[in-house]
Amino acid sequence: MAEPAKIPKDGAKPAASDVAALSFEAALAELEAIVQRLERGDVPLEESIAIYERGEALKGRCEALLKEAEARVDMITRDADGRPAGTSPLDPAG
Repeated sequence: MAEPAKIPKDGAKPAASDVAALSFEAALAELEAIVQRLERGDVPLEESIAIYERGEALKGRCEALLKEAEARVDMITRDADGRPAGTSPLDPAG
């Protein structure tokens, strides 16, 4: 499993492009860490803004991955008895 990117203490945020490479689990773990830091209330304003923006990107990544997974589940085909019989191709536009 990919390890979540570390949020630097100096407020610099990792490149947003690395969010697109994260697994759901890694993005969620990092998002949870950001929420915990912000909830503590001891993060300087500029750093809070930077990690909040990072959190928004992570949230978007998680939502996209969940939507993709949901579409895959919806594409499972069933036989006449209602048992899973296979899958049909996922249409990313649909």
